[in-house]
Amino acid sequence: MLNVTGATKIFNKGGVNEVTALSGVDLAVREGDFITVIGSNGAGKSTFLNAVAGCFRLNSGTVELDGENVTGWPEYRRAAKVGRVFQDPLMGTCAGATIEQNLAIALKRGQRRGLSFGVKRKDRDYFRERLATLHLGLENRLGTATGLLSGGQRQALTMLMATLVRPRLLLLDEHTAALDPKTAGMILDRTEELVTGQRLTTLMVTHNMQQAISLGNRLIMFHRGEIVLDIDGDEKRGLEVDDLLQRFAKLRGGDGVTDRMLLG
Repeated sequence: MLNVTGATKIFNKGGVNEVTALSGVDLAVREGDFITVIGSNGAGKSTFLNAVAGCFRLNSGTVELDGENVTGWPEYRRAAKVGRVFQDPLMGTCAGATIEQNLAIALKRGQRRGLSFGVKRKDRDYFRERLATLHLGLENRLGTATGLLSGGQRQALTMLMATLVRPRLLLLDEHTAALDPKTAGMILDRTEELVTGQRLTTLMVTHNMQQAISLGNRLIMFHRGEIVLDIDGDEKRGLEVDDLLQRFAKLRGGDGVTDRMLLG
């Protein structure tokens, strides 16, 4: 479904601040995989998602989606196939537009936009139906400006927008990190409902190892721009946080590793 081969990205190449963010990364993602992604700061997690989304050109390597080489496609072209939710709740919606206007834009992802009413009458019932699945009462606030919503409501709306037109691939980049614990828990519940309910192929970066273990069917760990662990199926279901810490300690060649070092 998604095949990344030899992905290498070097920032500031040839300069004093040269950084190799990705170092020959290979990853094959199957249809329906829900993969949680962990690693320390600077390990390459978000850079990898950016590479898949087309935010920059790789120095070397290829990205294939549905058997098609999209390595040279810009971000806007890949967006027809890829849905994404960022860490900042403000990034996924237009604050000055209403809830229904934001949803109408999301409904047109990957399509040509002609000259017609931005929000069509026949779409409103559909919007209400989908918003009701969030259990936040937003189905009764279609005309509310999105900028008036709380951070959690806005992130939930962003999740819905990213999946309103079923994406071939969903990228979640620490999408609960900026929220308070209660709101983050709510967003994770909505995430699991959307991803498992629609069987969406998903890559989710998280700071929380317990989330990484409990969610999804597969877990990968980045370290120094490489994937150093890929745990799947029964092996993942039997994981504990201490198991991950011990494996990471072996990679670092020393003891005294904490979850803060791994995910902080």
